[in-house]
Amino acid sequence: MDKEIEKIRHSLSHIMAHAVKDLYPQAKFGMGPFIENGFYYDFDKIKIGNEELEKIEKRMQEIIQENISFDQKTIKKDEAKKIFSDQPYKLEIIKDIEEDQVSIYHSGKFIDLCSGPHIKNSKEINLKAFKLTRIAGAYFKGSEDNPMLTRIYGVAFKTKEELEQHLKNIEEAKKRDHRAIGEKLGLFMISENVGPGLILWHPKGAILKRTIENYILSEYFDNGYEPVCTPHISKTQLFDISGHNNFYKESMFPLMHMEEKDKDEKESYQIKPMNCPFHVQIYKSKTRSYRDIPIRYTELGTVYRYEKSGTLHGLTRVRGFTQDDAHVFCSKDQLNSELYSLLNLTMKILKKFEFEKFNIYLSTRPEKRVGSDEVWNIAENSLKGALEKMELDYKIDSGEGVFYGPKIDIKIEDSLKREWQCTTIQVDFNLPERFDMTYINNTGEKERPIMVHRALLGSLERFIGVLLEYHAGNLPLWVSPIQCLVIPIGEEQSEYAKKVAKQLSSSLRVKISLENETLNKRIREAEVMKIPYILVVGGREEKNNSVSVRCNGKDEGVVEISKFLEKVKNNL
Repeated sequence: MDKEIEKIRHSLSHIMAHAVKDLYPQAKFGMGPFIENGFYYDFDKIKIGNEELEKIEKRMQEIIQENISFDQKTIKKDEAKKIFSDQPYKLEIIKDIEEDQVSIYHSGKFIDLCSGPHIKNSKEINLKAFKLTRIAGAYFKGSEDNPMLTRIYGVAFKTKEELEQHLKNIEEAKKRDHRAIGEKLGLFMISENVGPGLILWHPKGAILKRTIENYILSEYFDNGYEPVCTPHISKTQLFDISGHNNFYKESMFPLMHMEEKDKDEKESYQIKPMNCPFHVQIYKSKTRSYRDIPIRYTELGTVYRYEKSGTLHGLTRVRGFTQDDAHVFCSKDQLNSELYSLLNLTMKILKKFEFEKFNIYLSTRPEKRVGSDEVWNIAENSLKGALEKMELDYKIDSGEGVFYGPKIDIKIEDSLKREWQCTTIQVDFNLPERFDMTYINNTGEKERPIMVHRALLGSLERFIGVLLEYHAGNLPLWVSPIQCLVIPIGEEQSEYAKKVAKQLSSSLRVKISLENETLNKRIREAEVMKIPYILVVGGREEKNNSVSVRCNGKDEGVVEISKFLEKVKNNL
């Protein structure tokens, strides 16, 4: 991100807080950082709605026109406590600072606890290049144990043109919102009675999901993967051995203590957040030889993670989801070829869904991790080698690897320049060590296999959400739940419509529209439902054994049924 615009956005958060203090003197202040495309600030003791954003924005413009300067000063913590004596959240932040000194910024009449950086003077801000956008709730420090504050968001750019383009993108994003598309197309729902972040698939949504599952499994089987199936829960000790209870506990659902249900059962169980420890058990079920590897297990495994309620978002952030999960167990000599094959397969699959642009990241070792630096070096270099052999451009995402190994993340970029997380490929030297996994090498000695975790689509729920937004609901023909709708012009063509549907149904998912509505209304509703092909049949079509084809809002003329089917098959 441009450092200059970062400073502008950060400074605007302070100016917004200044404006709120002027307009709502009783306000208590949380934190106000810059973020991608803008900034926010958290407040307590104010009750405002979106209709009051314009008033705050107007006051911000007045403050900016005063040409106020941003001046930093380092002071003792005791002095800072006096300055912010009536600001409980600032005092809480000061308490968490280990050093004896803190940094504050003066900007006009406003003083804030902040380490910067900021612009030198408010005249550096373009008055026409920022806007307050919305109000939301946010827990102080992101913890549900803390009070809920009022968060005001804003966006800011260097020029008016950049702001206007961003606002247009926001409007376009609303049209593409997979939650609205999913509701309109009748694909899925979330029920309060079931729980947040848990998806109920309607019939058309289930067809969409199953079509993707069938395709992806066929690709994996063709590439040497074997299916496995594992339970949704296990004894806690499995995740103790894997390390998830130490490194991933905050994202796992609570323990189930069976002794509370059955006096003869003293074990604790957990709902699985990952499939990998289960696949390890299958690998370890017998002695493995170098002749057996590589072993590739795949499972459409449903896992459960305790995402905070405030982060849940339609299909793209859920608590229960199905992964196109797989684990490869191979030797060091096989690792590079396995990774290369994985990347080849990934590119083929993503192109099948008509994604055109990807951004690839190599996520390296995080601060909190297991394993030696030597092991991490081997893993990171293996991933780099595969990317470079494929001649794929990539960026280093420093410190964003998982605790047990580095990974490749492939993110899909849409027409609005938004990135969507999709494929993850992770090299893991840790779990084979923790579970004491071995195979007998060609000299008769025990050797550790290398484990590769990979989900090429990731979460199927999130993938479908991304697919809907990327294509704005106009899904590729092969994956559309209803591929073709046959509409008879009149009741007398109903039997012919059924004949057409039966002829097409061996190759396409077909429905017939027999509603007692006008032809134009039925066509309009079919287009709203994003059905790729609409076939209108009347007396002329029946006489010539043909259909009148409409695709993507355009008439394609009258075509014989056999020729239409031949054309469509080429796009499946």
